[in-house]
Amino acid sequence: MKNQSYRGLLFSSENIKIFLQEDLYSGKSRMIESKSSFNLLFILSDHVVLEAEDCRTNFLFDKNQYILHYSREKSTAELRSDGRELLKYLQIQINYDYILNLINPESNKENADILENMIGNNYIFLYKHTPPFMTVEMHMILKEIISYSKKGVLQKLFVEAKIIKLLLLIFEQFNERNTMEETPQTPSLIKKFVDENYHRNIKVEEIGRLIGINQNKIRKEFKAQYHITVSDYMAELRMLKAKKLIVDKEMMIKEIAIECGYEYVQNFTRAFKKKFGVSPEKLRTE
Repeated sequence: MKNQSYRGLLFSSENIKIFLQEDLYSGKSRMIESKSSFNLLFILSDHVVLEAEDCRTNFLFDKNQYILHYSREKSTAELRSDGRELLKYLQIQINYDYILNLINPESNKENADILENMIGNNYIFLYKHTPPFMTVEMHMILKEIISYSKKGVLQKLFVEAKIIKLLLLIFEQFNERNTMEETPQTPSLIKKFVDENYHRNIKVEEIGRLIGINQNKIRKEFKAQYHITVSDYMAELRMLKAKKLIVDKEMMIKEIAIECGYEYVQNFTRAFKKKFGVSPEKLRTE
């Protein structure tokens, strides 16, 4: 029998609660949304099914997808790992009054529209019926929240600052979608998707499925516009991020490889050496 790990409540204040679920055995969990609360749900493992018990609606999440959901009444949802062993997610629950004071909808129409969109649950789907993927910056903020060790007022100020930054990134991500043309140019849409998801182990086929564009069209039009293939562009972004992370002595090379979308460290080392002419280990010691 494999070990089970469950970290539960990471942070709690009058207005904010943060839960980290890491279930390595049962692959199932029950999530609670309080009355009049906004809930940020970040999926940190693959193929997670969420069944909302109040409306009997199912969502299927891939790793690093998220939603921002408003719950008028107390509700529960079951999350399960779709037949796989690992279930991992982070839930940030925020009281309505806290968001109301933060946004201050009476100050101007833009703020009022943001709150209306939050209450109307318009921050769930980004592309058609696909939950949005976290950007690299969102992912790094979550890691900072999870690993922060201080307690008391410092933790409270830190958490609130990070949540405000997360909300800002979400609003910006959806605002970019709303300001795009009704039928955006294929290459720019693909580039935006890759910019946000290059750290994942994604292939052109998956990109086509998620944004509803034929994979052959993706390859042809992206290469014509940017004079580089989608795969090479993704590899370039990964290498630039990897080089930046190498100087962080606290991260193991294997962790950096995974962070940059490489399943096997040997493949990462080979690609890094080909790009920069030196291995990650040697660059770190220079």
